[in-house]
Amino acid sequence: MIRCAPVDQLQISFFTCFAARFVGKRRLILDHVRTKKVAQKWLRNNETLTRKPSGHSKTDIRYWQESVFRRGFTYQGKARQTAAYSARFQHLGRRETITLDTPNRSAAAARAREIYLYLIAHGWEQTIAKYKPGMVRAISQVVTVGDFLDQVRATTTSRGRTFEDYCRNFRRIVSRIFDLDGGVQKYDYRKGGREKWLKKVHAVKLADVTPELVQKWKIDYLRRAGRDPSSERAARTSLNSTLRLAKALFAPARLRFLSLNLPFNTPFEGVEFEPRQSMRYRSRFDLEALVRSALSELDTEELKVFLLAAFAGLRRNEIDKLQWSAFYWDRSVLRIEVTEHLETKTEGSIGEVDLEPEMLEMFRGFHAKGKSLFVIESSVAPRRGIGYSHYRCKRIFAPLNSWLRSHGVSSYFPLHTLRKEYGSEICAKLGIYAASRALRHSDIAITSQHYLDKKKPTTIGMGHLLKAPNS
Repeated sequence: MIRCAPVDQLQISFFTCFAARFVGKRRLILDHVRTKKVAQKWLRNNETLTRKPSGHSKTDIRYWQESVFRRGFTYQGKARQTAAYSARFQHLGRRETITLDTPNRSAAAARAREIYLYLIAHGWEQTIAKYKPGMVRAISQVVTVGDFLDQVRATTTSRGRTFEDYCRNFRRIVSRIFDLDGGVQKYDYRKGGREKWLKKVHAVKLADVTPELVQKWKIDYLRRAGRDPSSERAARTSLNSTLRLAKALFAPARLRFLSLNLPFNTPFEGVEFEPRQSMRYRSRFDLEALVRSALSELDTEELKVFLLAAFAGLRRNEIDKLQWSAFYWDRSVLRIEVTEHLETKTEGSIGEVDLEPEMLEMFRGFHAKGKSLFVIESSVAPRRGIGYSHYRCKRIFAPLNSWLRSHGVSSYFPLHTLRKEYGSEICAKLGIYAASRALRHSDIAITSQHYLDKKKPTTIGMGHLLKAPNS
């Protein structure tokens, strides 16, 4: 054993004491220890800073006697070590460091050998659960669909309504695969029917939702649409939407904190989308005639909704939660932004909408007679912190949609069709970039793919040359 002179007898501020271990003898390496206190601590601990295990097998306790170590850390600017030993284990491409819970090297080596043998026999998940319970990843205990949704919900930063849309579509697929479609039961919120249906769906084992079954569900979904080309086209669009939302639950960004014990990567592995269907809007009604009819036939609240959709391009939820404070009367603009009641669809949805003078004047009159903070009067209070779409003005939207359908707006969402018509009119007059900004899209590609219709004929303007010479 190489002995070091007491630190206070050294005449220089730095020293190096070398040692090595041979056949049961322990040696110490001290490199550039600056103070007496730190040097004496290292001498007391007599620990190796760098150690290379000999050629012993990992099943030999002598291997672990050389491999265990104390973890270093810094506290209040000073280098320190943990009291308990730790050991590193590597198996099947995975490496973990496990604390051995003892300050005695021999006991630590024995425990390290025990852990290694258990790891070889039982695998990582059981080893981690037994010897490192505080670090067990929550999802390793996932057994059912309900467990999975709960664990993803606990680790995701997605907004409540968006995340619930993902869950809703995944449950829809699982329910259909295992024939758990509760019919009207899943809409029975008052008598508990929905809760019973949810329990059945959430009880399904996640490992049973295989890619093969999802592919079968996809084929059955398309077959149910029939052979009508129009129905098939609508089914493909609906199928792609459902798949896209459900697959979002298994995005790598959401699973990075989870460890799924599945025989496949995700239930959607290898399941492909259908070819993208054209979503380009086609105008099928006369907006000017519709406006004249609305002014004479709709009541005040219905007319407000109609005008905000057709002349400002607002979405249904934006109309529902719109407050009078959003009107900037002196600038003739309507400002759509996040409020205590309104959560915009995306960050790009925040913006200003220019209003025509006549539109602004009409709403000045509505404001003068208003009795609420909200533009649309309703006895229903807004709800916050819920995972589904709730509308204060549902009783206003329903009759307005019926009226729109009776006047030629024959679409599944007539109110949203007014927004598309608004975008098409802006595009025809001012171009696609102006339309994208007015609609507050995050990407101009969305404007082009979904919302616009050409309003002017696209011809070369030389038809007069085709007239007969003597006509």
